[in-house]
Amino acid sequence: MKRSNAVKFAAVAAASALALTACDSGAGESAEGDSGSSEESTALRVGLAYDVGGRGDRSFNDSAYRGLSQAAEELDVETRDFEPADGEADSAKEERLSTMAEEGFDVVIAVGFAYDGAVRAVAPEYPDVHFAIVDSEIADVDNVTSLVFSEEQASFLAGAAAALTTEEDHVGFIGGVENPLIQKFEAGYVAGVQHISEDVEVEIDYISQPPDFSGFSDPAAGRETAQAQYDRGADVIYHAAGASGNGVLQSAVENEFLFIGVDSDQYENAEEEQKPFVLTSAIKQVDVSVFELIQAAVDGGAEGGVQRFDLASGGVDYTQTNSELIDPLTAQLDEIKQQIIDGEIEVPTEP
Repeated sequence: MKRSNAVKFAAVAAASALALTACDSGAGESAEGDSGSSEESTALRVGLAYDVGGRGDRSFNDSAYRGLSQAAEELDVETRDFEPADGEADSAKEERLSTMAEEGFDVVIAVGFAYDGAVRAVAPEYPDVHFAIVDSEIADVDNVTSLVFSEEQASFLAGAAAALTTEEDHVGFIGGVENPLIQKFEAGYVAGVQHISEDVEVEIDYISQPPDFSGFSDPAAGRETAQAQYDRGADVIYHAAGASGNGVLQSAVENEFLFIGVDSDQYENAEEEQKPFVLTSAIKQVDVSVFELIQAAVDGGAEGGVQRFDLASGGVDYTQTNSELIDPLTAQLDEIKQQIIDGEIEVPTEP
């Protein structure tokens, strides 16, 4: 592998520390336990580095983990996943990716736009390793695949569902960190609400501002922000806040307002007492994109470039698992969905 000696030394020196942040169960444990050492195994080796909040957020990172787990179960691959540290510097992300490449991973997947700079710095140094990044577009590095989504389209449907359900003509949006990606969720949601009725008021709050990314990993702040929106009159609240959304859901149960989840089906992974308050979730198939990327690598066909997943491709959607609440809305929501696919409704990507 192409790597300068100085940077290679730094990556190897970081390996022992980073190994402590690797997950000890799930896909990584199963694959490594069955396959033995990297020197003995002939299976493709896949490493996945989580975004802020890590595995267990019931949202974005957990969706990526499902794709990795499916690959470990169904494909001849050896997998391992790595957790971030709270408040870590960008250099830690570079070290994590470099260490994975140095340790012999054939495919390295970075989950989240926060890895953009790290992938741009590390991938060119390892042309024989295939890198992928979720939620950031890197089109000018040959061995990088960007897995990006039309979040605004699913958010539009979430906004329509909120507007059709609110009894107070007052709904809310909570973003984890105010940046262009999360503003796509906001823009789609507000447009969806207004598509149904311009008389519905929309509360908008962000938990943190860049460079502070704690807004994706602070359930207490999510709960507090949701409580404030409820106190101001919102009775349906949608979040795009990663693990902080667990606090939003807690507030929904405490105050008996409706919750709209994000990225994963948050009805499916909610506690039983929480399920009645989950109206729907605006999902994006990170799990599918991760699995398909690994499958392509196994088949020898992983290609660089940007892969976009939208409503037309099934890459984003709204969930219908809480049938009691969502069934009365599905006919109208499905009509709107088709109008977006057909280009009759153009969904904004900026507030």
